[in-house]
Amino acid sequence: MNAKGPNKAFGQMQNASQDLGSSNNVSLFREFLIVGGELGLKDFYTELAVLLLVVYLFVLIGNIMIFSVVMLDSRLHTPMYIFLSNLSFIDIVITTTVLPKMISVCLLNDIAISFSGCFLQLYVYLAFQSSESCLLGAMAYDRYVAICNPLRYNNIVTTRTCALLAISALALGLLFPLPSVIPASKLPFCNNQIFFWFCDFPPVVTLSCLDPAFFMFLALGSATLALCGPFAIVIWSYCKIIRSISRITSLDGRKKAFSTCSSHLIVVFLFYFAHMCVYISATAKHVPPNVLTLISILNCFLTPLVNPIIYSFRNKELKVALQKLVHVNKGFP
Repeated sequence: MNAKGPNKAFGQMQNASQDLGSSNNVSLFREFLIVGGELGLKDFYTELAVLLLVVYLFVLIGNIMIFSVVMLDSRLHTPMYIFLSNLSFIDIVITTTVLPKMISVCLLNDIAISFSGCFLQLYVYLAFQSSESCLLGAMAYDRYVAICNPLRYNNIVTTRTCALLAISALALGLLFPLPSVIPASKLPFCNNQIFFWFCDFPPVVTLSCLDPAFFMFLALGSATLALCGPFAIVIWSYCKIIRSISRITSLDGRKKAFSTCSSHLIVVFLFYFAHMCVYISATAKHVPPNVLTLISILNCFLTPLVNPIIYSFRNKELKVALQKLVHVNKGFP
C-alpha cells in the first residue's frame, strides 16, 4: 500500500458520504442479513443447529465447572489456576458471542442483525480472541518461571503479578481491534447480505461502498500484533523451557518438568493451528465458500471445547477439585 492509501480511503469515505447525503451507515440499511447458510448448507440447518447446540452446552458446562472450582477451592488460588479460570471465562464469552446467533439462524431463520448488534458481535469476538492469545503468552511466561526458576517462582510470579498479567491480557485484547473496528463502523454500506455465519471483519467490510483494502490492512495489522506478539513470547519461553529440561539428568525429572507445561503447549498448538487454518483458507484461491465457513465455525469453538477436557484430564489437583464439585467419590479411572 502506498503512502496515499489512508488519505485516499478517507477521501473516498467523505465523497461517498456526501453522495449518500449522510455519513451514517444506516442511511441505506437498518440491519445486516446473515445469509452464509445460503451457500449450500441450508438443507442441513437442523443437523447443524443440533451440533452447535450440543457443542455450546459442552463448552458452557466444561468452562463454567473449571471457573467455579478454581474460584471455590482456595487450594487452587495459585497463578496457574487463576490463569486457567481467566481462560475459561474468555472461552465462554467467545462462544456466547457467536454460537447462539448461529443456532438461531438455523432453527428460527433469524438472519437479521442490527448494525450496532453486528459491530458489537464483531468487536467482542475479535477482542476476546486477542485476549486469549495474550493470556496464552502470559501462561507461557508462568511456565517458564516455574521450570527455569523454580526456587524463585513464588517471588517472581506473585498474586499481584498474576493479576496484573491477567488484567493486561484482557485490556490489550480489548484495545487491539479498536483501530480497525471503529473506522469500519462508520463506513457507508451498499449491501447488507453477509455471506458468512456471523459478523466477522472481512465479510462485513467487503459490503462497504468503498474499497475495503485500507480497512483490511488495518485489521491485518491489529491481528498480527494480537497473535504474533504473544506467539513470540510462547516460542521464547518454550525454547528456554526445552533447554532447561534437557539439562535434567534423570528421566523422571524430565517427565515431571514436561508434564507441568504439556497441557498449555497442547492448547497453544490448537489455538494457533485453528487460526492458521482460517488465514490459509481465507487467502488461498479456489477455496469453496462452504469450506471457509466451516473452518471459521470450527475456529469459534475448537479451543473453548477442548480446553476443559485437556486441563481436567491432565491435572491431578483439578480432577480432585472437580470430583468434590460434582460430588463424585474418589478417583478417576
